[in-house]
Amino acid sequence: MLKNRNRSIKGVQNIKTHAGKVDHVSHPHMAYMRISCLEMEKARKNKEKSGAQKRIDMINQRLMEIEKEKAHIQRILGDTSIALESSNVDHDSEIKGGFKIKY
Repeated sequence: MLKNRNRSIKGVQNIKTHAGKVDHVSHPHMAYMRISCLEMEKARKNKEKSGAQKRIDMINQRLMEIEKEKAHIQRILGDTSIALESSNVDHDSEIKGGFKIKY
């Protein structure tokens, strides 16, 4: 008798149905709505893609300008700057044996 009291009483509200699980394709208006949502997302992504491509093009253009300016400066300085850079390297400051930490 005590076991029966712990069970909940089930009614019509507890019956599980498939009412909310209708396929969207079976209703034409739902399918067209989904298609329109997909088309809007596609348009947004294409706009985002073109903006990103413009940024990439601007970066590539700037990189080419940097290389041109660098080559121009090197032509002005000539080979003397390359010789100066190699002579200014402090060979004694190089640490042999890798990175060491002292505690």
